[in-house]
Amino acid sequence: MRGRQLRRAAICLLAVVAVVPVTACAGGPEAIERPAAAQDDGQRTDPDVERRAAEKAALDAYSGYLAASRAASGRSDPHAPELSRFLADPLLTRVRLSIRDAKEHGAVRTGTLKSDPTVTAASLDANPATVEIQDCLDMTDYRLVYAKNKRVVPGSGGGRHLSTATATRYPDGRWLINAGALHRDQPC
Repeated sequence: MRGRQLRRAAICLLAVVAVVPVTACAGGPEAIERPAAAQDDGQRTDPDVERRAAEKAALDAYSGYLAASRAASGRSDPHAPELSRFLADPLLTRVRLSIRDAKEHGAVRTGTLKSDPTVTAASLDANPATVEIQDCLDMTDYRLVYAKNKRVVPGSGGGRHLSTATATRYPDGRWLINAGALHRDQPC
């Protein structure tokens, strides 16, 4: 008799285990009405929407980088906290060294820097995700001058030059500019 009870208990347990997953997966009318992409994990978005959001975040980081570096250069402050809000190494270190070098020579940046960046490529499937940015920087009114007398430092002329930058999405979700170059040999 006891053997029969154990078999019945085992069969009931098996029946319960077999039924529970089926019941849990059947979501009723709600599951039928939801699109397939939303049923998977609730996290998926339209690739175009994701791409536009990444491009906007990268361009915002680039604009923040330009503003932060202008402010830090104007104050001769290579450790300005706003730099690390928009920049990551190796570019962060290069910008800080440039500001420090100018400070050691008694120079600061003054004037306005005009920018109109565009996204040239986005690699959101890469690890980490990156966005490439191209800009024609107008530095006509943005000068390196001696702090004492405001005279322009020789060889630091302005002009309009091609600039490129790479924005990278970091594990914390922030987009930071970690690579960039001013192509003085390529006027625009």
